[in-house]
Amino acid sequence: MANTFVILLAISGFLTGLAAADWNILNQKKKYGVDITLKNYCESWRMNVELNNIQGFEVVPQECVGYIGKYMTGTQYKVDSQGTIDECTVYLSTSCNLKKDGKDAWIFDIDDTLLSIVPYYKKHQYGGEKLNLTSLEEWMSYGKAPALDHSLRLFKDLRGRGVHIILVSSRREKLRSATIDNLVNAGYYGWTNLILRNPNDECKSVQKYKAEVRNQLTGSGYRIWGILGDQWSSIQGYPSARRVFKLPNSLYYTG
Repeated sequence: MANTFVILLAISGFLTGLAAADWNILNQKKKYGVDITLKNYCESWRMNVELNNIQGFEVVPQECVGYIGKYMTGTQYKVDSQGTIDECTVYLSTSCNLKKDGKDAWIFDIDDTLLSIVPYYKKHQYGGEKLNLTSLEEWMSYGKAPALDHSLRLFKDLRGRGVHIILVSSRREKLRSATIDNLVNAGYYGWTNLILRNPNDECKSVQKYKAEVRNQLTGSGYRIWGILGDQWSSIQGYPSARRVFKLPNSLYYTG
């Protein structure tokens, strides 16, 4: 009886292992009667990240690292990002009745919204490596992140309309000096406030921290006409803005 039990366990383990080994995107070519390529799979994964269906991931799937890297450094990313900025501009021009009383405001995230940290991720498999925060913050401290041209154009447009620009970032307070230098050198200047996380905020989720900041801003009388960010945590939560706009980013997830 004992031997039979051991044999059954062995068979069960073998079948389980077989099933696990058999599940691979490259083996799903006829799933649901549809021909699926690796490109199809990776584009679907990226799209579901953008739709916030895939949450909390720590790394980009290894089989999709090349695809995500190509997207984030390619023409389609630029076209998609410019499409977002175009919608911001249409909204500003047609739906924002700016009061021009010193209380009109717009919120920007910083990383991969105003400044690109794709150069850092390029050295770390485009999200295929688990984030090393110490390493990332060291890179940020050099202040070399390039501007995202599409966002810089919106920034200047808002400044020209007299809208107060408020930068709300999950960067830590210790990076303030490097962040200011980086922003100014990249062409961003004339903002009203730069809000970074202090030690009391570090135990909060990014979404909670940013929602609390917005609560303080609205409590001070600001009308937040819009938010531009690359993470859902930058645009979700209460209070929100009249409109929120999300730039594409499937390199990492910030909750």
